[in-house]
Amino acid sequence: MKAIENISPIDGRYQSKTQILSSYFSEFGLIKYRVIIEIRYLLNLNKVEEVGLKLTDEQIKAIRNIEDNFSTADGESIKEIEKTTNHDVKAVEYFLKNKLHDILETNQLEYIHFGLTSQDINNTAVPLSLKSALENVVIPNIEQVYKEIGDYASEWADIPMLAKTHGQPASPTTLGKEFKVFEERLAIQLNLLKQLPVYAKFGGATGNLNAHYLCFEKVDWIEFSNDFLSELGLERSQTTTQIEHYDGMANIFDCLSRISTIFLDYSRDIWTYVSMEYFKQKLKKGEIGSSAMPHKVNPIDFENAEGNLGIAIAIWNHLSNKLPISRLQRDLTDSTVLRNIGVPFGHLLISLASLKKGNGKLLLNETALNNDLENNWLVVAEAIQSVLRTVGFEKPYEALKELTRTNDKVGKPEIHHFIKSLDIKAEVKAKLLQITPQNYIGYAKQLAQ
Repeated sequence: MKAIENISPIDGRYQSKTQILSSYFSEFGLIKYRVIIEIRYLLNLNKVEEVGLKLTDEQIKAIRNIEDNFSTADGESIKEIEKTTNHDVKAVEYFLKNKLHDILETNQLEYIHFGLTSQDINNTAVPLSLKSALENVVIPNIEQVYKEIGDYASEWADIPMLAKTHGQPASPTTLGKEFKVFEERLAIQLNLLKQLPVYAKFGGATGNLNAHYLCFEKVDWIEFSNDFLSELGLERSQTTTQIEHYDGMANIFDCLSRISTIFLDYSRDIWTYVSMEYFKQKLKKGEIGSSAMPHKVNPIDFENAEGNLGIAIAIWNHLSNKLPISRLQRDLTDSTVLRNIGVPFGHLLISLASLKKGNGKLLLNETALNNDLENNWLVVAEAIQSVLRTVGFEKPYEALKELTRTNDKVGKPEIHHFIKSLDIKAEVKAKLLQITPQNYIGYAKQLAQ
């Protein structure tokens, strides 16, 4: 279908931003990873002497060629078989047997999918596709935006800015330090995401490797299964029902949800700074901000990111809450839900593309930041009362409260008049008169750097 005909915006309007995920999370991607697991399993069975597969080098080469050259046409062939079997994993097994019919002996062919249930394939194929997508696409894209935020933290480390707590003027900070907050939050979650193991299930019909043990009881099938999944870069869940319990996958989705929440928080803050005119936005010839108001340049990239991040978070929360729950040894709800794990990744990539675009448009407006500081000299009240505390001045907080709350305007003249009227040592007055909204920033610059 053409992008314009697709129902989901992931495969429609935003297809160009999400298409890279297709090889991991599409129907074709799932089929391809199922084929990979079936082939790797067969080749690993060949290493078990007791099984007696005894594949020749020529046969092994032919088997590997199926994986190496797997095509869309192969995927469609499997879908054709599924029309008859009404079973997607069995269709993969039959596809491989058809492909290898003239290459393997009859006794060898029957070791394709030997002793396995569908979820041994699905619960290995999906984690492998998830791991691959994270490493090859998702984490690199997250890191690009993370780096942009870090670069801004360094670039604007010494740009003083009025802070707002509860929406009210508060002790000054620097613009760079506020970007640093997001950089640090993302660094922690990225580090966690990279360390989280990707678990898979591989244990037969109900997790006990019953058929394997019955047929070849001298083989340590638990060790075999552990080694097999380890070769794929996966951790094997040791005690399962027919399906993976998904606790590990839920950890990954929860971490991605937190990362998305941080980006959403960032999107709202930058949107607010744009609305406060701390940033202007680079203009692109031909772009229109409003169909009615020609002057407008809207912060649409941050709005787009916020909207898509919200959807991603909602779906990840559902996945992490739903997948670990299954009736007894298994029900089918996990299967249909698993088919949607690519959806939040799609919305995340759309968001990251918007954030990259939005970040690239930001133009610092130092005049606006400085004007806000100049219009809010009252924020140095904390500084003054703190210094007065150190020299034993009686009730400094109350004195500053009286000044800042009973006067309609408290600017530099009023603050300096108040300081000069104080009965304190000259050197203390001199110190207080040096304080401005622009320099009362504590360690903000160092923190940003």
